[in-house]
Amino acid sequence: MQAVVNWRDGLVFEAKSGSGHSLLMDGNKAEAASPMELVLMAAGGCSSVDVVSILEKARQQVSAVRCEVKGERADATPAVFTKVHLHFVVTGTDIADKHVERAVALSADKYCSVAKMLEASVTITHSFAIENS
Repeated sequence: MQAVVNWRDGLVFEAKSGSGHSLLMDGNKAEAASPMELVLMAAGGCSSVDVVSILEKARQQVSAVRCEVKGERADATPAVFTKVHLHFVVTGTDIADKHVERAVALSADKYCSVAKMLEASVTITHSFAIENS
């Protein structure tokens, strides 16, 4: 994998992935998410891909999945994340609690590359809720 990051102006940068996708980053959070916000978004996105995939394979009737990610940062510089919590809200019809619990656990323990990379220095926790559609 590779990426290129180009400075636009101020603290705004455009990142382009090796697969050709682009996004903006803003150190001031005025025009785009900050790089640290993108780390949280990446963890939530990576784990959400796993959860949806696992639930679909379990033939659960899922209509929506939302991952609410909260991160706590160190007070000192560098202000790295010390804790990250991912809360999944799974919406659908007749969703089995055991399947959601299993999907979240498998993502956390085995599949989510972003979370696995972060867990070496960050405490990562998970929870979930089920909403009927």
